Amino acid sequence: MRRILVSGISGAGKTTLATELSALLGLPRHELDALHHGPGWVRRPEFESDVAGFAGDDRWVTEDQYVALVGALLWARADTLIWLDLPRPTVMRRVVSRSFGRALFRRELWNGNRETFRNWLDADHPIRWAWSRHAYRRQRTADRIAEFPHLRVVRLRTAAAADRWLAELRADVAGQGRAEGPGRER
Repeated sequence: MRRILVSGISGAGKTTLATELSALLGLPRHELDALHHGPGWVRRPEFESDVAGFAGDDRWVTEDQYVALVGALLWARADTLIWLDLPRPTVMRRVVSRSFGRALFRRELWNGNRETFRNWLDADHPIRWAWSRHAYRRQRTADRIAEFPHLRVVRLRTAAAADRWLAELRADVAGQGRAEGPGRER
């Protein structure tokens, strides 16, 4: 696992898992939201070139997002796809909790941006997105996997399965000094 793409709907835990994998495997992590959102939630003009730049590197971990802007680039370059295919109730609980905390405490996210409760009314807000696009995203990910047979796919269907897989990977890395990782499902 040298180029890892972490997939899943908003709230599935992509950023959290990518951060943990980066630390565990010593891979550079590139947060696509931070690269995408400039001040005032405006797309940074350098976004696509920034993604193309790190995608050409031999080692990285990032989230599967912004396919409309970067196309198949990350899928084509990745060697491993970790698919957080969590149930809708789990995702909704996580995304609502995350958004509530962000809005309540006015945490800075990227480039000075902060989520507000008013943002929850936006059609593309993560809560609304996760609810309305959950089934579509699941099907689209399954379809994309078929388009990229070179990928090693780890599909994790519950939070407990994700925790177990990560624990196995930690043990594997600590015990054998290798980062191939446990489990494979296509």
